[in-house]
Amino acid sequence: MSRMLTFAAAAALTLAVGTSPVAAQDFRALARQDLQRIHDELAANHPAPAVPGAASQNFRSWLDAGLQESLGMIGQVNSGDSHAYLLRYYAGGFRDSNIRVDPTWEGSGPYFGISWPGFTTGWRDGRYVVTYVKPGTRGAPRVGDVVTECNVTPIEEFARGKLDRWEGNLETEAGRVRSAPYLMWNRNNPFAAGVPSQCSFQSGRGRPRDLQIRPIPVVAGDLEAAYRATVYMPPATPLAVETVNGRPWLHVHSFADTAGWPAFNAAVEAQAATLRGPQGFVLDLRAASGSGENSSTARGYGLANRIWTPEFTVSRQPAAGDITYRATQGNRDWYAAALGRMEADPYFVQESMAVIEQTRELVAAYDAAIAAGQPTFTLAGRPAVPDTGAPNPVQGPVIVLVDAGCSGGCLDTLDLLSKLPNVRIAGSTTATDSIFVEPTMMRLPSNYSDLSYGHKAWTSRPRPNNQPYTPAQGLTYTGNPTDETAVRAWVGTLFQ
Repeated sequence: MSRMLTFAAAAALTLAVGTSPVAAQDFRALARQDLQRIHDELAANHPAPAVPGAASQNFRSWLDAGLQESLGMIGQVNSGDSHAYLLRYYAGGFRDSNIRVDPTWEGSGPYFGISWPGFTTGWRDGRYVVTYVKPGTRGAPRVGDVVTECNVTPIEEFARGKLDRWEGNLETEAGRVRSAPYLMWNRNNPFAAGVPSQCSFQSGRGRPRDLQIRPIPVVAGDLEAAYRATVYMPPATPLAVETVNGRPWLHVHSFADTAGWPAFNAAVEAQAATLRGPQGFVLDLRAASGSGENSSTARGYGLANRIWTPEFTVSRQPAAGDITYRATQGNRDWYAAALGRMEADPYFVQESMAVIEQTRELVAAYDAAIAAGQPTFTLAGRPAVPDTGAPNPVQGPVIVLVDAGCSGGCLDTLDLLSKLPNVRIAGSTTATDSIFVEPTMMRLPSNYSDLSYGHKAWTSRPRPNNQPYTPAQGLTYTGNPTDETAVRAWVGTLFQ
């Protein structure tokens, strides 16, 4: 796949996204037109309807049915939050992390809630477990108690109604982990229950006991403390190099361009000899979110090249294989507009002429397919590179630490790292992503949300659709993910 093209097109598109004033605050009407626009845009231009196979089945079954289900809830939309939730519900029903609807305004964030019971739950070993209790909370369960039911509803059914598609994809382990703290919170979502009135908790092997749940006001800092005690959150400095137990520990908790990559890459280059030493090192990718665009993928590949050298990694990079494009006027116009912005940028012309040529060829391929009445066309991506015979410069073992926050470009990076010798992936199960890649982004009519979706199908991707990375037996961390001392001690045992 042309990763250079992905980044250039995405960057060019970003320049084109603008804003316009919203004429009215009728959130029901705004939600209705936004839902219809999401449906129509995806129906017209998303590659899934034109690509056979299991990866497209859920898209086809949800596109119309999900729209009708979502429109049936329009009557409960009465605010910006409810508008955002309903659009998120429709987008989440596709079970495709590359189909997203994000607010254009500052959203609620991970620590938002309007009330809570003074305790929080996490997803641990297939169960919802109490992970945090605010000191002084009366009548609360104990940390470690397992939730068995709420509001006289089995906890699995309750959780799906409260969280699935609203807060995360409960079909995935990562979706469970990231949304679990919200099981007991009121997040101002009118479509789901707020703080439950009664839940049952089991301690050890004892019989579950019923507790009346009473919501309490949110005090500043409460919910952040609860969430951080449940789900690993990256530090304020996401990129850093330190020494832990006598070996380098590389922190890569973000793939954002603004994370400080120039200084971090310089530090990695300065310590390359140490990183390649017999003691080995840790590459910490927990919470390393990425959009899946070339900018995030290139960050990971660039880091690997600085450690292992491009001569060694090139033959181990996954082959792109065939890429299928849906031949629609909308997709063609997206690339044509991106090409126009590239050609109008003198710096881009000077630095990235190869990308411009690739984009010209792609627009021409769209024109030819549309003229011929073809629904799709397929272009060959970068082929596999034969092994160059370059020696592995890294002498010691490497532990790549991951968790549910590893997504997008982090997964692309694991596609390479997992093929390098003496590298073991440890921690917990990552997020997933679909084979429908390279984002189109568009402002929805309300001006309150942006739709993003993958507009080409990587049908030959070696990693299957929606397939996470799951550490092998013996490499799975089962302790408290937020106890950094315990995590580091456990990682140290993997080098023994």
